[in-house]
Amino acid sequence: MAICDNRAMAIPITDLEQAINFWRTRAPSQGEERRLCAPAGALAEVYALLIFHRRSDFDVTELGAAATAAFAAWQAEAPRAG
Repeated sequence: MAICDNRAMAIPITDLEQAINFWRTRAPSQGEERRLCAPAGALAEVYALLIFHRRSDFDVTELGAAATAAFAAWQAEAPRAG
């Protein structure tokens, strides 16, 4: 993930948290080390970088292929209020 300041399509970090939790519920941690499933892991890497850079939002174009697929699947499958 390349962190940049182009936030034309800013997505709040809270959406990323919801996507991670969606994947954690769908595919709980595995093994003795309690590793995340691949989609949650890809999103967690993005989350860590946002925290490190003290950012509260991101642009979907900043995501790698695995994180993009995981985020898009969450958007398509997660129930929405409204």
